[in-house]
Amino acid sequence: MSAPVVYGFPRSTFVNIVRLVLTHKGIAYSFQDLEPVMGKAEHLALHPFNSVPIFRHDEFIVYETGAIVSYVDETFDGARLTPKDPRARARMNQWIGVVHSYVYPYMIYHVTHERLVFPELGIPSDEKVVAHALPKVETVLAVLERELVDGRQYLIGSELSIADFFLLPSTFAFSLTEEGRRLYPKYPAFCRWRQRMESLPTTQKLRAILPPREPIQHAREWAKSHRPKY
Repeated sequence: MSAPVVYGFPRSTFVNIVRLVLTHKGIAYSFQDLEPVMGKAEHLALHPFNSVPIFRHDEFIVYETGAIVSYVDETFDGARLTPKDPRARARMNQWIGVVHSYVYPYMIYHVTHERLVFPELGIPSDEKVVAHALPKVETVLAVLERELVDGRQYLIGSELSIADFFLLPSTFAFSLTEEGRRLYPKYPAFCRWRQRMESLPTTQKLRAILPPREPIQHAREWAKSHRPKY
């Protein structure tokens, strides 16, 4: 078997979830940067919905982050990130759903795009988009704080799961915004979880091989095609 391939662009939140899981399990893989061909035929042949990540393992190709990481955790050796207990597994899937529905949309799609991604391209922030998102971000942080305040190390208990790696990239990117720097200190248990995750050898190893942050050129299209309107 050949080493698997991850397709995406380096700053993608969901691409980095996949890369964290692969790194944590000690799986050698190669990364193919699709930035130059995002939205073009070469990309759409791999992901017909014009998104990332995509994962190739020999002749098998699969897209969508949840499907990829589940396949990786079941197929490859290394630290198991899916609990055997059905209730713990349900809780893990609950948190994955929270990231999809409440964390990524407001931390990234609304605030981080407006504060980092668009200004890096010379596109002014839309303050209405940010203002709409911030109460929803605070709700997410308050829920996380309640869950973690009892000294729990990770989202579902004392063991890492896929849910922690789902949450990490969004919370990292939001930490780079003015809003993240202002809000995070209000939630000390959440901040302890972040510090624990940021200090993992897995996280450090991945960060060490990521290229310097550069503007996401294809995000110019995002400002026209699917920017929130309020």
